[in-house]
Amino acid sequence: MKLFKRRPKPENSARAESADSDASTDTDAAAAEPNAGVDTAAAPASGSTAEPQPAEATAGVFGRLRTGLSRSRDQLTEGLASLVLGKKQLDPALLEALEEQLIMADLGLEATDRVLESLRQRLDRKSLSAEETVMSALKETLTELLMDQEQSLDISQRRPFVILVVGVNGAGKTTTIGKLAHRYKQQGLSVMLAAGDTFRAAAVEQLQAWGERHDVPVIAQHTGADSASVLYDALAAAQARNADILIADTAGRLQNKSHLMDELTKVVRVMRKQDETVPHETLLVLDAGTGQNAVSQAIEFDQAVGVTGVAVTKLDGTARGGVLFAIAHKLKRPIRFIGVGEQPEDLRDFVARDFVDALFDER
Repeated sequence: MKLFKRRPKPENSARAESADSDASTDTDAAAAEPNAGVDTAAAPASGSTAEPQPAEATAGVFGRLRTGLSRSRDQLTEGLASLVLGKKQLDPALLEALEEQLIMADLGLEATDRVLESLRQRLDRKSLSAEETVMSALKETLTELLMDQEQSLDISQRRPFVILVVGVNGAGKTTTIGKLAHRYKQQGLSVMLAAGDTFRAAAVEQLQAWGERHDVPVIAQHTGADSASVLYDALAAAQARNADILIADTAGRLQNKSHLMDELTKVVRVMRKQDETVPHETLLVLDAGTGQNAVSQAIEFDQAVGVTGVAVTKLDGTARGGVLFAIAHKLKRPIRFIGVGEQPEDLRDFVARDFVDALFDER
């Protein structure tokens, strides 16, 4: 077992920084590469002083969310506005056009059916006021769909609170862990990380870089070590040091899905030999850019390890933000966080109404 701590860098060190995986926007180019789908993003080096862009620095909380969702807004709401702007009632032609637009925006068939049925009921059961339109009714319908899964993560019930982070390679697991470490350190909590992805090349080094950046200890072993053993040691260390939170990375390769899921169930089983209540949160990280594939991944991981919360990443780099509605409808698990930018602060608590307002360009 190794405990990585902050190490001084040589004066002439010039380490190149890889782009943050949550900032990736060229998914088509990535798909053409031989290693597409592999989580190759590394954290900025310890001591990095990357400054936010001027527009981000001056934007308010809502403004940053709105900026991050610009591509999804262009795809989803601009198309909807051209169909329903100013209209007061539904007709068969409008319903058909709405259905097509929602499916194109990656809501999926089931979520689209739910939205349209709720919209019919909303418009049938009351007369619209002068200010109300089909668009305003649609906004409320979409908000209600998401509010069912709006629930922040409560870490106050256990100590150490163990968050097991799962997801496929390339979804942004390691980056999400780094941002969570930053969030909880800012709250004055003691945080430890566990490098449980012992299979992917450089995964341990990436997590170590995030640990160095935020002065958070990382429990790790060598590449190829038994992942369950790493997490067992990490839990013992977190308990011994009275840490507030332990965030554990896991493998995410998809070459053999059954083997991956077996490995995850083994990890949980071994950790429970120390504490039968862990993990207290199994956080599934999904890349919004994968569209409906994210929904399929959610179902598979939930069946294997029992997902208790979801983080949807890379919403700033995709026009597929509509998939959030499909995830909420199909998985029916709380959406804890959304990733809308490069900075640690851009991993945001999910608030349904804020999300829909930002999609519809309203403050």
